[in-house]
Amino acid sequence: MDSIKSKIKRRLQTFIELDVNGLRTHILSVFLQVQKTTIDELHQQITSKFEISRSAVASMVGYIYSKLGILRSYKESYKTPIVYSLKEEYADLLRTELESKNIQLSGI
Repeated sequence: MDSIKSKIKRRLQTFIELDVNGLRTHILSVFLQVQKTTIDELHQQITSKFEISRSAVASMVGYIYSKLGILRSYKESYKTPIVYSLKEEYADLLRTELESKNIQLSGI
C-alpha cells in the first residue's frame, strides 16, 4: 500500500510543479475545501479567478481522477451529472504537498 501512496505522491508533485498559472493548484485546493462537486459547480468556482472553458475543467478533473487517482466519482442515475470527491486517505497528502509549495488554502 505504501508503494501506491509513494507513486501517487510523486505524480502529484510533478502535477503541481508543472503548474504555470496556478490553475492546477487552485483546482486541487477546491477539492480540499468541498466535500463533493460536479464539473459545472467546479467551473463556476474557478471562473471567478481564471478564464477557462468548462471542457478544460472537465479535462483537468478527468486527468486528476485517472492519472493521479486521488478522486472518487459516482453517478446517482443516468440523468444526473458525475459527482467527484477527494478520497479521504489522500487529503493529508494533498494538503501537505500544497502547503510545501506555499499555496494559501484558506480564502478559496
